Amino acid sequence: MVSNPYAAYQNSAVTTANSQELTLMLYDGALKFMRLAKLAIEQGNSDLKNTNIQKTQAIFQELRLTLNKKIAVSANLDSLYEYMWRRLVDANVKNDTTILDEVLDFTTELRDTWKEAMKLAKQA
Repeated sequence: MVSNPYAAYQNSAVTTANSQELTLMLYDGALKFMRLAKLAIEQGNSDLKNTNIQKTQAIFQELRLTLNKKIAVSANLDSLYEYMWRRLVDANVKNDTTILDEVLDFTTELRDTWKEAMKLAKQA
């Protein structure tokens, strides 16, 4: 039986990634699932919307769990992740793409900042 080469690549990417790369992957996944949820709302597909919003919420929960509580900025990130998680609940209940756009914007900023920090860390 031939396995899916794309799935094998994805599995390899995750298992060989360092913690910084894994965080970037989580941000990318959250963005992907929110875009899919937004499309599902626009298409009237409530099951797909719900599934993708729940996947995004799971990512924010994982990001919260992986925070290093000894670092001062972690408390701020924890509050932001919790806020975005609650906004996703609102978006899910209200079928509101505006709320998804808000969370997408926050997540995009976090992802871009994280990616830049990774670049700076590699240069140091």
